[in-house]
Amino acid sequence: LKNPVGVVNKTGAAGAVGMQYVATSRPDGYTLLLALSSISIIPEADKIFDRPPAFTVDQFAPIALISADPTILVVPADKPWKTAKDFIEDAKKRPGQISYSSSGIYGTLHMAMELLSHSAGIKLRHIPTPGAGPALTAILGGHVDALASGPAVVLPHIKSGKLRALAGWGDKRVAALPEVPTFKELGYPDAEFYIWAGVFAPRGTPEPVLARLRETLRAAVADPDFKAAMDKLETPIAFKQGEEFQRFFDADARRLAAGVRKVGRVEDKK
Repeated sequence: LKNPVGVVNKTGAAGAVGMQYVATSRPDGYTLLLALSSISIIPEADKIFDRPPAFTVDQFAPIALISADPTILVVPADKPWKTAKDFIEDAKKRPGQISYSSSGIYGTLHMAMELLSHSAGIKLRHIPTPGAGPALTAILGGHVDALASGPAVVLPHIKSGKLRALAGWGDKRVAALPEVPTFKELGYPDAEFYIWAGVFAPRGTPEPVLARLRETLRAAVADPDFKAAMDKLETPIAFKQGEEFQRFFDADARRLAAGVRKVGRVEDKK
């Protein structure tokens, strides 16, 4: 790009502050957003709570998808469930008694479990925590029964024998866990969820600028150093750009919006 790239972490409101900043920035290609799948969740949550929207998804021009990690369901190894079928059958017998931790209400880890709950017709007990780290600590400490997580985070604990993987939310099995089926395979097609990362520009950015940015990002993800860094994180590269990324983004946004609506106003749930 022949220009320095500055990374600015704009924290607050589960990422909404940074997303709103980019959504309302000048569409000249100089202000971009690296966002996770929560970009589709926040506007729907605003609607449910009758809040003025921080932003809407149509304020962004998708440039490229970088990664898309399907979450996997893990339980402590000392729990009785050997398969996802065991887990679901037990949850049906004991509604609201099996607990799971998450990174927070409407967070990505919460939504994955909600999509499973609605698809399988089960009721689980949600224990939100301040973030993904505390959610992992909760299951490792035996304080909850289950967790939906990106594979890279829990793989070391699966390999050490502390956690057991039961199933994944992807459309195919996780390469590092070939023996673990997907929920789709098990008959739950609506239980599909990815923790993905993509790059966006403000809507209205000129097409020649977007094309240049797509070209640059394609070269970046093909760089051996970038590939090595992602391999070290055990995070698969899932590069999509242009219309292909737009289709992925639209489908994911519809799925997550429907999930948030099914959850409803959490503060009203007893």
